[in-house]
Amino acid sequence: MKTAVKTKWNLDVAHSEISFKVKHMMISTVTGHFEDFSATAETENENFVNADFKFAANVDSINTKNSDRDAHLKSDDFFNAEEYPELTFKSKSFDGYKLVGDLTIRDKTKEIVLDVDFNGLAVDPYGQTKAGFEITGKVNRKDFDLTWSAVTEAGSIVVSDTIKLVVDLQFVKE
Repeated sequence: MKTAVKTKWNLDVAHSEISFKVKHMMISTVTGHFEDFSATAETENENFVNADFKFAANVDSINTKNSDRDAHLKSDDFFNAEEYPELTFKSKSFDGYKLVGDLTIRDKTKEIVLDVDFNGLAVDPYGQTKAGFEITGKVNRKDFDLTWSAVTEAGSIVVSDTIKLVVDLQFVKE
């Protein structure tokens, strides 16, 4: 029995970004990023169908452009970066449009479904083959024990439960 040869792809960090968006007081949106992250993909074909994707982000690298908010997000009210320094994702399936996998934040793992635009392959000026992806999705933060909550005097929720994920990844063929 012949086994297919898998191609390994490594993340091009200089051309990738991991961000999230959350409603604040239900009237505005705050955007944050993870500055330190890694990802790999292994595939048997050039369309990445059924590829194995792995991703990890250093929780301590969270950046919302507000140091007090970042410190709060790193605390036990949210991510507890000291005890759970990394969040991870491991794919289960990819059909070319939907990426299904296990997201682990803190010590909770939940299956999530992400929408994927595979932007194709290109060879850069240095002869490296690259693959580009735009990935979006939503998760409920409370599913991962990020349960801190507050209500304003007027009754508005300070932080929504729904977190939008916006991930732009570029991989380099090994």
